[in-house]
Amino acid sequence: MSDEFVLTLTCPEQLGIVHAVSGFLVEHGCDIVDNRQFDSERFYMRVHFAARREPVDLATLRASFAKTATVYGMEWQIHAVDERPRALIMVSKFGHCLNDLLYRWQTGQLKIDIPLIVSNHRDFEPLAQTYGIPFEHVPVTRETKAEAEAHLLDLIERNDIELTVLARYMQVLSDDLCQKLEGRVINIHHSFLPSFKGAKPYHQAFERGVKVVGATAHYVTADLDEGPIIEQEVIRVDHTHDATQLAVIGRDAECLALSRAVQWHVERRVLLNGHRTVVFK
Repeated sequence: MSDEFVLTLTCPEQLGIVHAVSGFLVEHGCDIVDNRQFDSERFYMRVHFAARREPVDLATLRASFAKTATVYGMEWQIHAVDERPRALIMVSKFGHCLNDLLYRWQTGQLKIDIPLIVSNHRDFEPLAQTYGIPFEHVPVTRETKAEAEAHLLDLIERNDIELTVLARYMQVLSDDLCQKLEGRVINIHHSFLPSFKGAKPYHQAFERGVKVVGATAHYVTADLDEGPIIEQEVIRVDHTHDATQLAVIGRDAECLALSRAVQWHVERRVLLNGHRTVVFK
């Protein structure tokens, strides 16, 4: 039983969608707290609403709305606002994004539960212990990649993980795993995609004399570093910054872009639109 919920939906553009949704909410004694919508070739909507008469059972609410959704061909979800999605964080040998997410989680800014941290190295096991979060070392080599991914998928299923966050996890996920976790994995890329792919991106940026350092948070797909973009952050730089300084500045951009993307995802603000996203901020 809850008092506040978020409904997200997408469907073909047609007359009567908003009327149907608002009518459903009135029928169930609910008020709209916040509403966002966007029209393109499809219709996208996020409604934050509250039960005013008495707390509402989420399962009953979903079952009732399914009838309306069928009429309009909606893809939809309803979640309680106080629901805390379970997130798995993965990291390799750069810990700035991990540390930033853990701080935001500990201080209540990021409303998720973190049942597990996974890494292909042991560098940040002490950090996980500091926060009281279980740490799983899953080494990956060319020969063991398939076995490691099977173990990772098992961990995700056993821990009821809704979202996996690649906080500078420097292993490419297989096409098969990307498809199984579609829309449930967020990665941070240390540049404005598709610029400066591959190794030493900040050295590449330095050689090109960039005037901004950027970072891109996106959903992971089988197309390497080309998944739907959720958020991007830029910080201005100039000719006085060397490659090492660009990397330090870039890490700040990475932390900001990734934390926003994770927060917007868990607040049900991100809807997929093909290779793009609709983000209701």
